[in-house]
Amino acid sequence: MSRSARWFRRGDQLVMLGAFVGAFALLGLSTFTSWPVGTGAVVASTTEVVNPVYTSQPGDCLNWTRSNLSDVAKVDCSAQHMFEVTGVEDIGGTHGPQAPFPTDEQWQAISEERCAKTSLAYLGGRFDPAGKYSVGPLNPGERLWQSGQRTLHCGLQVAGPAGGLLPAYGSAKTQDQSAVYDPGVCLGITEALGVGDPVDCADPHTFEIVGVVALPAGDFPALDKQDEFLSGECPRLAADYSGGVDFKAKGLIVTWDTRAQESWAAGSFRVNCKVGATPAPDNKGLTAWEKSVRNPDAPPLTTANPPQTTAVQQDEPTGAPLHSESKSGTGTTSATTSASTSAKPTTTSTTTTEPTR
Repeated sequence: MSRSARWFRRGDQLVMLGAFVGAFALLGLSTFTSWPVGTGAVVASTTEVVNPVYTSQPGDCLNWTRSNLSDVAKVDCSAQHMFEVTGVEDIGGTHGPQAPFPTDEQWQAISEERCAKTSLAYLGGRFDPAGKYSVGPLNPGERLWQSGQRTLHCGLQVAGPAGGLLPAYGSAKTQDQSAVYDPGVCLGITEALGVGDPVDCADPHTFEIVGVVALPAGDFPALDKQDEFLSGECPRLAADYSGGVDFKAKGLIVTWDTRAQESWAAGSFRVNCKVGATPAPDNKGLTAWEKSVRNPDAPPLTTANPPQTTAVQQDEPTGAPLHSESKSGTGTTSATTSASTSAKPTTTSTTTTEPTR
């Protein structure tokens, strides 16, 4: 099972390590990022402005647009945000005034001990280990550490398959945690030929999302039952989305994601239907393709929020997902990706299917 790499701060530099798999496997830990210092409106040239991170509390949401996080600000959680605070942890009891700045491995242990359980409690014990949210601790950084700062802010973020941050809308406490994207989103390709973060569909990509389907209500359906249901839903959604494109003639297939039992137990019932390139015979990785299969004459797609079409790349990335089931490298979200190579399906008038639950 592949996992994403991890970034850590060492002094003033970021160091990428291999993925960490801790004993507390329910929550995946994201990147440790130091707080940017001195952001906000300038009061006087000799005054360091209080960073919004310093005063944030559980339930607060933070947003930024700059790669160095220098414009971080508190926002209403209903608006676009990049971080939702789940807890504020003082680690001064175990790391006194003379304690050196923790090593990468020590930050791993600190975050596992403090942020994983804190975030699980914040969500009321309901967390999809393969869902869209990752745990992202913010540490004070070495300079503030030397001045005595020992506060760690734990939070939740939405990350793309390759680790780029994606905007979140609404509190994670009330959101469906299913790892799905809006119709019209295209997922890029990594150097390892795995699923990348969202990109423009004109660029090389692995999949184009053509619809969202909610699996039928009830007990957890076995994977073959999910495949049976989605093999009917996804081809017709793809046909409607494309206007009846002959995918086989273009070297494309209709695919879909399935849900694992752990995700189902957390309330994640939605999956993506998507179109991808026919796998290469050697099956050494995914095949990239370009352009969109969206019907150019179709009306504009409508979503509740702006589509997650681009990932935010940062100087100090905070979103590399490290769920107990990887989001990258295989094209899956929770269990497997299945495909249909059947004849052209009939068309429907919707790109999103939401059975009554």
